[in-house]
Amino acid sequence: MHVDRNYENIVIVGYGIAGMTAADTLRSHGYQGRLAIVGGEPHEPYSRPALSKAMLADVGTIEPQYLPASDHGARVLLGNRAVALDVKRSSITLDNGEHIDFDGLVIASGSSAKRFTDHPREFSVRSHDDALRLRTRLHDQPNVVILGGGPLGMEIASAARNIGCAVTLVHQGTPMASHLGPYLGSRCSEAARAHGVELIDGRVAEVCAPDSADGPITICLDSGQEVGGDVIVSTIGDAPEGDWLADSGLLTDGRLKVDTRGRVNEHIVAAGDIAWLPTADSHERQPLWTAAIEQAKTASLALLVGDEAPPLDFQSYFWTEQFGLTIRVSGDFPVHGEPEVVARGQKANPDALLLRWSGDAQSAAAVGYRIAIPKLRRVATGDFLPS
Repeated sequence: MHVDRNYENIVIVGYGIAGMTAADTLRSHGYQGRLAIVGGEPHEPYSRPALSKAMLADVGTIEPQYLPASDHGARVLLGNRAVALDVKRSSITLDNGEHIDFDGLVIASGSSAKRFTDHPREFSVRSHDDALRLRTRLHDQPNVVILGGGPLGMEIASAARNIGCAVTLVHQGTPMASHLGPYLGSRCSEAARAHGVELIDGRVAEVCAPDSADGPITICLDSGQEVGGDVIVSTIGDAPEGDWLADSGLLTDGRLKVDTRGRVNEHIVAAGDIAWLPTADSHERQPLWTAAIEQAKTASLALLVGDEAPPLDFQSYFWTEQFGLTIRVSGDFPVHGEPEVVARGQKANPDALLLRWSGDAQSAAAVGYRIAIPKLRRVATGDFLPS
């Protein structure tokens, strides 16, 4: 596959896993021109999924799990954010006033955590600095209320209980069910209760910040129930970092929509949490670490070779660690119905399970079961069964 476009100056906005992967892919496929990367955080790229998992460790601080150094040779601007994009002039404006011109652009600006208030005792965990602030606060063993029962909320709840905090988690329905399905969601919920987490099934109507500096924060639910805590942690989803694109003309209903190769137009592509991918009847985001990697590979190659690049096609993979459970899944999730038990027990963990759902959803899960990711993917498709 050859480079058929003579780009001289490609810019990547975003230096998370998608931005870093895009840079490496461009170089590995022959791009030799100038390359600039704009990174909003002051840190080199690190593992974002590891933030909440690292909180489970019994240590006083969290160190970033930096990604292996790359030899992409780009000019990297750390701690700078893009604030505007002029498509006609092919120019980006940064928050320090600098303008950067391009002839090819990769948009990988990611997303930010949603919050209810700006109160300093409402925490969210999106960046390393976020996680470090929360970890420091948890060591005072406050009464913690976590809003949201997805992977992030449940992992933080597990960490807080490990530190010794009283934890209440508010979630509408069964925690983890919307991510993994009812079978695995129930296992996660049972483990949370067994570790002393109070689970409340409800929808948050309002969060009321205290009048005094040390007063409790009150969470009001639709049912009329009120829950109070010293600290709240909002894990209620994320919002794409697209404000800087507001006047670019690239957004449709506030969304940065791409084609099956990650292209916005001929010279602009997008990958990661910012990108809305086509589905059978709409567009959706895939805010997963592995999805960001595969999108970045596809989109950056499409920038270079156009239709010669294959469309995005990969088997999803995701993992979580919470309340003594390590769950790895591959395939289409959430999945419904009872799974087939492919294997049960291992020397290191007699309770380990390897599960598979067949039918339209080809999916597999390893619950405490040690198995290589490629083999887990093959279990999902039915191409591998352990002896």
